[in-house]
Amino acid sequence: MAKTLIVFFSRADENYFGGAMRYVKVGNTEIVCDIISELIEANSFKLEMKEPYSPVYMTCIDEAKKDLRSNARPELKAYPESIDGYDTVILAYPNYWGTMPMAVFTFLERYDFSGKTILPLCTNEGSGMGKSERDIEKLAKGATLRPGLPITGSAAANSKNSVQRWLTANGLM
Repeated sequence: MAKTLIVFFSRADENYFGGAMRYVKVGNTEIVCDIISELIEANSFKLEMKEPYSPVYMTCIDEAKKDLRSNARPELKAYPESIDGYDTVILAYPNYWGTMPMAVFTFLERYDFSGKTILPLCTNEGSGMGKSERDIEKLAKGATLRPGLPITGSAAANSKNSVQRWLTANGLM
Protein backbone atom coordinates (compact mmCIF):
# COMPACT_ATOMS: atom_id res chain seq x y z
CA MET A 1 0.00 0.00 0.00
CA ALA A 2 1.27 3.47 -0.87
CA LYS A 3 2.39 5.56 2.07
CA THR A 4 1.87 9.29 2.32
CA LEU A 5 3.77 11.89 4.32
CA ILE A 6 2.39 15.37 4.96
CA VAL A 7 5.23 17.86 5.44
CA PHE A 8 4.14 21.39 6.27
CA PHE A 9 5.33 24.81 7.32
CA SER A 10 2.70 26.88 9.09
CA ARG A 11 2.80 30.07 11.08
CA ALA A 12 0.48 31.07 13.91
CA ASP A 13 0.68 34.42 15.77
CA GLU A 14 -0.40 37.59 13.96
CA ASN A 15 -1.62 36.81 10.43
CA TYR A 16 -3.14 38.65 7.49
CA PHE A 17 -6.76 37.81 6.66
CA GLY A 18 -8.26 39.56 3.64
CA GLY A 19 -7.10 43.05 4.55
CA ALA A 20 -6.90 42.84 8.34
CA MET A 21 -4.50 41.47 10.93
CA ARG A 22 -5.67 38.82 13.36
CA TYR A 23 -3.90 36.70 16.00
CA VAL A 24 -4.30 32.95 15.58
CA LYS A 25 -3.11 30.02 17.68
CA VAL A 26 -2.94 27.62 14.72
CA GLY A 27 -1.70 28.68 11.28
CA ASN A 28 -3.85 28.33 8.17
CA THR A 29 -1.60 25.74 6.54
CA GLU A 30 -1.73 23.55 9.64
CA ILE A 31 -5.54 23.81 9.67
CA VAL A 32 -5.67 22.46 6.10
CA CYS A 33 -3.18 19.70 6.95
CA ASP A 34 -5.37 18.66 9.88
CA ILE A 35 -8.27 18.33 7.42
CA ILE A 36 -6.11 16.15 5.16
CA SER A 37 -5.18 13.97 8.15
CA GLU A 38 -8.88 13.44 8.88
CA LEU A 39 -9.53 12.37 5.28
CA ILE A 40 -6.61 10.04 4.51
CA GLU A 41 -4.12 7.86 6.32
CA ALA A 42 -0.83 9.74 6.40
CA ASN A 43 2.00 10.64 8.73
CA SER A 44 2.66 14.34 9.37
CA PHE A 45 5.76 16.39 10.03
CA LYS A 46 5.74 20.10 10.88
CA LEU A 47 8.76 22.09 9.69
CA GLU A 48 9.85 24.55 12.38
CA MET A 49 12.74 26.98 12.16
CA LYS A 50 15.35 26.96 14.93
CA GLU A 51 15.07 30.75 14.93
CA PRO A 52 11.44 31.45 14.04
CA TYR A 53 10.25 34.61 12.41
CA SER A 54 8.73 37.34 14.54
CA PRO A 55 5.17 36.84 15.85
CA VAL A 56 4.43 40.36 14.51
CA TYR A 57 3.17 39.99 10.93
CA MET A 58 4.88 43.01 9.34
CA THR A 59 8.23 42.10 10.95
CA CYS A 60 7.80 38.48 9.87
CA ILE A 61 7.27 39.39 6.22
CA ASP A 62 10.34 41.63 6.30
CA GLU A 63 12.40 38.77 7.75
CA ALA A 64 11.03 36.36 5.13
CA LYS A 65 11.83 38.83 2.33
CA LYS A 66 15.39 39.21 3.61
CA ASP A 67 15.81 35.40 3.66
CA LEU A 68 14.44 35.13 0.12
CA ARG A 69 16.73 37.86 -1.22
CA SER A 70 19.79 36.26 0.39
CA ASN A 71 18.71 32.75 -0.70
CA ALA A 72 18.97 31.69 2.96
CA ARG A 73 18.44 28.17 4.21
CA PRO A 74 17.14 28.56 7.77
CA GLU A 75 18.09 25.72 10.07
CA LEU A 76 15.17 23.59 11.21
CA LYS A 77 14.54 22.35 14.76
CA ALA A 78 14.22 18.78 13.46
CA TYR A 79 14.04 16.80 10.25
CA PRO A 80 12.18 13.65 9.28
CA GLU A 81 14.53 10.75 9.93
CA SER A 82 13.90 9.50 6.41
CA ILE A 83 11.39 9.86 3.61
CA ASP A 84 12.39 6.56 1.98
CA GLY A 85 9.25 4.69 3.11
CA TYR A 86 6.89 7.16 1.44
CA ASP A 87 5.58 7.17 -2.12
CA THR A 88 3.78 10.50 -1.87
CA VAL A 89 4.71 13.70 -0.08
CA ILE A 90 2.05 16.34 0.43
CA LEU A 91 4.09 19.51 0.79
CA ALA A 92 2.10 22.34 2.37
CA TYR A 93 3.20 25.92 3.00
CA PRO A 94 2.04 29.54 2.95
CA ASN A 95 2.95 31.80 0.02
CA TYR A 96 5.85 33.99 1.14
CA TRP A 97 6.87 36.54 -1.48
CA GLY A 98 5.61 34.50 -4.42
CA THR A 99 7.07 31.14 -3.37
CA MET A 100 7.55 28.88 -0.35
CA PRO A 101 9.18 29.97 2.90
CA MET A 102 12.92 29.40 2.72
CA ALA A 103 12.61 26.75 5.48
CA VAL A 104 10.80 24.59 2.91
CA PHE A 105 13.79 24.99 0.58
CA THR A 106 15.96 23.74 3.48
CA PHE A 107 13.79 20.62 3.75
CA LEU A 108 13.67 19.91 0.01
CA GLU A 109 17.44 20.12 -0.41
CA ARG A 110 18.05 17.57 2.33
CA TYR A 111 16.35 14.55 0.72
CA ASP A 112 16.34 12.49 -2.47
CA PHE A 113 12.88 12.68 -4.02
CA SER A 114 13.60 10.32 -6.92
CA GLY A 115 10.54 8.21 -7.68
CA LYS A 116 8.30 10.11 -5.25
CA THR A 117 5.17 12.08 -6.05
CA ILE A 118 4.90 15.57 -4.56
CA LEU A 119 1.53 17.24 -4.11
CA PRO A 120 2.04 20.92 -3.26
CA LEU A 121 -0.54 22.87 -1.28
CA CYS A 122 -0.18 26.62 -0.77
CA THR A 123 -2.23 28.82 1.54
CA ASN A 124 -2.42 32.44 0.46
CA GLU A 125 -4.63 35.51 0.49
CA GLY A 126 -4.90 35.90 -3.28
CA SER A 127 -1.42 35.21 -4.65
CA GLY A 128 -2.07 31.54 -5.44
CA MET A 129 0.81 29.11 -5.85
CA GLY A 130 3.20 31.83 -7.05
CA LYS A 131 6.32 30.24 -8.51
CA SER A 132 6.51 27.61 -5.77
CA GLU A 133 5.77 24.71 -8.13
CA ARG A 134 8.67 25.71 -10.40
CA ASP A 135 10.91 26.00 -7.33
CA ILE A 136 9.88 22.54 -6.11
CA GLU A 137 10.66 21.11 -9.56
CA LYS A 138 14.17 22.59 -9.42
CA LEU A 139 14.85 21.31 -5.89
CA ALA A 140 13.21 17.87 -5.94
CA LYS A 141 14.91 16.29 -8.95
CA GLY A 142 13.43 12.96 -9.98
CA ALA A 143 10.07 13.59 -8.31
CA THR A 144 6.75 13.64 -10.11
CA LEU A 145 5.16 16.97 -9.32
CA ARG A 146 1.37 17.02 -9.47
CA PRO A 147 -0.69 20.21 -9.84
CA GLY A 148 -0.86 22.14 -6.60
CA LEU A 149 -3.84 23.24 -4.58
CA PRO A 150 -4.02 26.92 -3.67
CA ILE A 151 -6.22 27.57 -0.61
CA THR A 152 -7.25 31.00 0.57
CA GLY A 153 -5.83 31.12 4.08
CA SER A 154 -8.74 32.98 5.63
CA ALA A 155 -11.00 30.19 4.32
CA ALA A 156 -8.73 27.33 5.46
CA ALA A 157 -11.22 25.99 8.00
CA ASN A 158 -13.83 25.68 5.22
CA SER A 159 -11.59 24.01 2.64
CA LYS A 160 -12.65 20.39 3.16
CA ASN A 161 -14.54 20.06 -0.16
CA SER A 162 -11.65 21.48 -2.19
CA VAL A 163 -9.18 19.27 -0.35
CA GLN A 164 -11.34 16.17 -0.95
CA ARG A 165 -11.59 16.89 -4.70
CA TRP A 166 -7.80 17.41 -4.91
CA LEU A 167 -6.98 14.25 -2.97
CA THR A 168 -9.45 12.26 -5.10
CA ALA A 169 -8.00 13.67 -8.35
CA ASN A 170 -4.56 12.55 -7.14
CA GLY A 171 -5.67 9.01 -6.22
CA LEU A 172 -5.40 9.40 -2.45
CA MET A 173 -9.13 9.01 -1.78
